[in-house]
Amino acid sequence: MRAAGAEPAPALRRAVRTYLDHLTVERGLSANTLASYRRDLDRYLATLAAAGVTDLAAAGPAQVEAHLARLRAGDDDHPPLAVSSAARAASAVRGLHRFALREGLTGADPSRDVRPPAPPRRLPRALPVDAVLRLLEAAGPADGAGDAAARALRDRALLEFLYGTGARISEAVGAAVDDLDLDAGTVLLRGKGGRTRLVPVGGYAADALRAWLVRGRPALLAAGRGAHAVFVNARGGPLTRQGAWAVLRAAAARAGLPVDGPDAVSPHTLRHSYATHLLDGGADVRVVQELLGHASVTTTQVYTLVTVERLREVYATAHPRAR
Repeated sequence: MRAAGAEPAPALRRAVRTYLDHLTVERGLSANTLASYRRDLDRYLATLAAAGVTDLAAAGPAQVEAHLARLRAGDDDHPPLAVSSAARAASAVRGLHRFALREGLTGADPSRDVRPPAPPRRLPRALPVDAVLRLLEAAGPADGAGDAAARALRDRALLEFLYGTGARISEAVGAAVDDLDLDAGTVLLRGKGGRTRLVPVGGYAADALRAWLVRGRPALLAAGRGAHAVFVNARGGPLTRQGAWAVLRAAAARAGLPVDGPDAVSPHTLRHSYATHLLDGGADVRVVQELLGHASVTTTQVYTLVTVERLREVYATAHPRAR
């Protein structure tokens, strides 16, 4: 066995580089996700190098298991990883070995039978319908004129858009005017990995968007170059994620909703609420999957647990024999 800190062999680095290129070109992963995978795989290569492994084909289940155990235990150079971070690192290692087998770089997948740590299931936080309505009302429109009134129209349109379409915050601030068809009641959302989806825009959201586009947006747009963006800032440029977050935080504070701590309202809160309220209303989970733009229905099914928890609460308080 080589000493810890040994430099990974060139063949190992080539294999990782090829895999990351595949993720970039074929899977369209975001820059942040790719950076995380690169860090995870650099640590894995260090484990293999310390074990004297110079080629991915020579790695076995023992090395994979030892690496995952080291992630959870930590070492002199790294603190122990949380279960969720260790699970992500395990996913990177398993993905590398599956790719290598599929491409003929190795003859077996040593990670196939190694179980990654299971992250704790965290249920999405959804607001009750009345809390969502308070939040929307708190966004505007406000009395006044000029830029203040224009911003109030924008803020109401933004929050109505997030709740009415289930859009991610990045999809909302990235939406262009040409993506909207308010006569048909639809918007084209551009999601992760370059995927697009056409989703309905509800009547309340459509009305708020019309008011913003006709009476508010031209006033702010005159100051800058956000010509294509649906939502623009006070300088006329496209609204940023941070700007949208500030809009939501201010409305939540006015509505008496938490803005700090584990229950703080976030842009994703409205997306969670959108999905949960659809399922509460009887929507099929496959339909909600399409509306949210999830690649797998497994991701969407976590929302069904939220509705089950709500049913349990109702049962516990309403049924005479619940206890």
